[in-house]
Amino acid sequence: MSSVDSQQRILSGMRPTGKLHLGHYHGVLKNWVKLQHEFECFFFVADWHALTTNYDDPSGIEDSVWDMVIDWLAAGVNPGSSTMFIQSKVPEHAELHLLLSMITPLGWLERVPTYKDQQEKLREKDLATYGFLGYPLLQSADILMYRAGRVPVGADQVSHVEITREVARRFNHIYGREPGFEEQAEGAIVKMGKKNAKLYRTLKKRYQEEGDMEALETARALLKEQQNISLGDRERLYGYIEGGGKVILPEPQPLLTPESKMPGLDGQKMSKSYNNYIGLREEPDSVAQKIRTMQTDPQRVRRTDPGEPEKCPVWGLHQVYSDADTQEWVQTGCRSAGIGCLECKKPLIDSIIEEQRPLHERAREYEGNPDLVHAIIEEGCEHARDAARDTLEEVRTAMGLNYR
Repeated sequence: MSSVDSQQRILSGMRPTGKLHLGHYHGVLKNWVKLQHEFECFFFVADWHALTTNYDDPSGIEDSVWDMVIDWLAAGVNPGSSTMFIQSKVPEHAELHLLLSMITPLGWLERVPTYKDQQEKLREKDLATYGFLGYPLLQSADILMYRAGRVPVGADQVSHVEITREVARRFNHIYGREPGFEEQAEGAIVKMGKKNAKLYRTLKKRYQEEGDMEALETARALLKEQQNISLGDRERLYGYIEGGGKVILPEPQPLLTPESKMPGLDGQKMSKSYNNYIGLREEPDSVAQKIRTMQTDPQRVRRTDPGEPEKCPVWGLHQVYSDADTQEWVQTGCRSAGIGCLECKKPLIDSIIEEQRPLHERAREYEGNPDLVHAIIEEGCEHARDAARDTLEEVRTAMGLNYR
């Protein structure tokens, strides 16, 4: 394997559905902005994934791609701190998907929870397609292509990371046992020197006999520090301590993201499907109009009627945007009829418009300069392809396909 530190590498992507809303900002993008300063991040536009459900009408994909990329940039995703690219511009994804399909049991794909859920939700579409059945494996190829050790997901997406782990484990089991693996691993231990070799053997024994996870992490750190063994030897020793073969495709771990508490204008989850959203780059006048016309507690028919904030969708937004003093003002004023609903909404309008102000400012740089946006993505695609080629080189070699 190349000198990739998989535990420091993150991959995450979004299907291009057009301009994003504040639910995406609070649920995903704010986390991406934070992660890009802590890890080596690859963020991609999953345009092939969009085809799995919209194959019959792909006309909106192109505009949706560029609208979404501008939203990423407006939110603070920085091309200098992360790699931003488009899935279909890195065709290596398709090849790895094909190669992994050779070893993936059909039952693994059929049991992914979202497979049947999506078929139920999208009954009007014909989803009895190879592409839709295989989309979890395409996701696995996306992750394994960059040997990402961590994948930011919500709790409902953990199953997709788990199938990726199973695919990687199966691949390494089938192809990581090169001829003379144990002899080569033992030879690599000797190269570490007597003291480090003894420590490695002790840690290996503790992990394999006692399941000591701390010993496994200590052994990994020890191997990472070794200067006198090759990269191939290091990967053999990673696999050797776990009782398997050489680690060609590292198993990723889910990096659980905080659940987004961003409600829509009607109190449900913010979604374009419910038409209850505020756009990430929505104009201030439109934001103010949407908040002013929000449904409130039905008990408050007249200004003098007291209400219950918990029954009002406006309160859900206050919990996201308002400080403790403002929330107390809302609770007291609503229950006593001391404030009216329009008064209650005013601080929200101000807070949302203020949150969006820097997003609008950053977006202006890109909205009028599509060539700059295209250049950012083109550079990201080149960087992504370099990483993808490294992985495929190893995969092809392991599968006996690297011949002339």
